[in-house]
Amino acid sequence: MSDWLDDLSSEEREALKQSPHPDWMSPMLATLTEDRFSDPAWIFERKLDGERLLAFRDGDRLRLLTRNRKNALETYPEIGDTLMAQQIPDFVIDGEVVAFKGSVTSFSRLQQRMKIAESEEAHASGVAVYFYIFDALHVDGYDLDALPLRTRKRILRRLFDFKVPLHFTPHRNEDGKAFFEEACKKGWEGIIAKRADSHYCHGRSRDWLKFKCDRGQELVIAGFTEPKGERKGFGALLVGYYDNGDLCYAGKVGTGYDDRFLEEFRARLDKYAIGECPFADGPTEKNITWVRPHFVGEFSFTEWTEDGKLRHPRFLGLRRDKKPREVTRETADD
Repeated sequence: MSDWLDDLSSEEREALKQSPHPDWMSPMLATLTEDRFSDPAWIFERKLDGERLLAFRDGDRLRLLTRNRKNALETYPEIGDTLMAQQIPDFVIDGEVVAFKGSVTSFSRLQQRMKIAESEEAHASGVAVYFYIFDALHVDGYDLDALPLRTRKRILRRLFDFKVPLHFTPHRNEDGKAFFEEACKKGWEGIIAKRADSHYCHGRSRDWLKFKCDRGQELVIAGFTEPKGERKGFGALLVGYYDNGDLCYAGKVGTGYDDRFLEEFRARLDKYAIGECPFADGPTEKNITWVRPHFVGEFSFTEWTEDGKLRHPRFLGLRRDKKPREVTRETADD
C-alpha cells in the first residue's frame, strides 16, 4: 500500500473509491456571499484572479484543462514540465494559474499568456506564470472526492514537490473576518472560505464561499458600438448574462481597453456579426453592431443598478474557461 494510504484512518480508507484515470472531472465552484465570518470548522484561502485549471496526468500523458475542457498545455509549458517531473504518475489536481503585477495577481497580465498557443512563444513571452494548487481529486487509481478537504490537502502537500512554478495554496484556520480585511487592504480580489470537512462536489456548492473585496464577474459580449473621434476599433462592448435561457442586457462597457486590444478584438468581433439583437431586452440605438454570443469577458463594477445594469464597469480581460451559456448574474447567497 502506498505511503499516503498508510496515513489515512480506517474510516478515510473506506471512503476511497478505486477508479481508472478519468477523462474529465468537473471542478467544484464557490458561491458568492456577503456574510463574512470566522469559524473553526472552516479554512480560508486567498482568492486568486487567474485561470482555473485541472491537471490530469496518466503516466506519460498530461493534460491541463480549463473549465470548458480546453487543453492549455502549450500555453503554460513550464507548468506541464514541472508536473511531469513529479514522482507520482497518476493524479488529477485542481488549481489556478496566475500572473503577478507586483504582489497582486493580474488577470490582464495573464491575458498575454492566454492568447499564446505555442510553447516556444510562451517561453519567450516574458510573462511568468505560477500554478497555485489547492485540491487533489484523484491519486494512484483512487477517487478522493469523499475524503474531507483537510485530508485531501494533506495528501496533496505530501505527494507533490512544490517548486516554481508550482505552489501549494496556503490557508488560514478559523479567523476568516480578519483575513478578509487583510486581503482587501493588500488589494487582493478576496478570499475563499471552505468547509474543512467537506467532500469535493463537482459543481457549485455552499461548502465553498467567495468573500469578494470588489464586485465583478464574467459577462457575455453580444455587441459593440462604433468608435468616435480618434478612438480605434470600437467604442464600447454590450454585455449581458443568461437567465432562464434569455440573454439579459447588463449595459455598455467603454473602459479598460488599450489601442492594440481595440483593433485586434474588433477584427475578431466582425467575424461574428449578426443582423439581429441577441438580447431579450437590448437597446435600440442605431450605431450598434450585434455579434453572436461567443466571447466571455471579465468585468469589474461598483454595483448593480435597480434596473439590472452595471454601474461604472471596466473591462479586465477575455475568458476562455467559461462557455457563454454558463454565464448568469452572480448574486450573494444564491
